[in-house]
Amino acid sequence: MFNSMTTPNTLIIHKLIAEAKEQDAKSGALLTFVQSKTSELHNIIQLPSSQPEQALKQFITQYIEHAPLFLEALNDLMLEANIYDQGGVFITIAEDFFISPPVLVKEHSGLVALLDEAYLAHRIIEEINDRVSLKCGTPLCPTDMSISNIIVHTLLGDEFANQLDLAVHYSIEHLFKEDGIICSPHCSQYLQEHKDNQWAEVLTKWPSLSGDTSIDLNIKSWLL
Repeated sequence: MFNSMTTPNTLIIHKLIAEAKEQDAKSGALLTFVQSKTSELHNIIQLPSSQPEQALKQFITQYIEHAPLFLEALNDLMLEANIYDQGGVFITIAEDFFISPPVLVKEHSGLVALLDEAYLAHRIIEEINDRVSLKCGTPLCPTDMSISNIIVHTLLGDEFANQLDLAVHYSIEHLFKEDGIICSPHCSQYLQEHKDNQWAEVLTKWPSLSGDTSIDLNIKSWLL
C-alpha cells in the first residue's frame, strides 16, 4: 500500500488538485477537453472501444493525481539514499511548476489547467531516471513514465509540449550533477541493494499509473 511523507508543498498541490476536481465537476471542462481531443488523437494512442472518452478522462485525472504522490515517494527515496542535499532541488522545481507555473503554461481551468504542470513534474522524474539509468544501469526510482508522458505530450500538442520539454531540459542541464548524485557512495549502495532484490520493497511505496490505464500505444504506427 502506498504510504509516503506528505511535504508542505505537496500538501498544497493535493489541495490544488482537489479544488480543480470540484471545479471540473461543476463545469465539465475536462470532459469537454477530452471530447475535443478524442477525434483528433494521433493513431499512436489506442483508446478502448468501450467508453473511450471516459477512459481518457480517467487517465488524465490519474496522471494529475499521481504527480504529487510520485514527488513524495521520490522525496523519501532521496532521503533513504542520502542524496537529498544534491537531488532535492529537482523535487522543488517540480513542485514550483504546480504552485507557480511558468509563463509559457497555457491558461485553462480545472483539471485541464493542471495537466501542463503535471506533465512538467512527470517529465523531470523521467529525465532524472534516464540519466541515472544510463550511468548505473538501473533507474533511481522504480517507475517508467515514458508511455504516459508520450500520451500526454500528444494531448498537449507537439509545439506546446516541446516547449515544456525544453523547460525541463534546461532545468536538468543546469542543475543535474552526476558526480554529486550518481557517484555518491550512499546512492551507489542504495541502487545496488534495490537492483539485487528487483525493487521489491520500494515498489510497494509507488503508485502505478501505467498499470491502471486501458489506454495503450501503437508503437508500430508511431514509427511508420
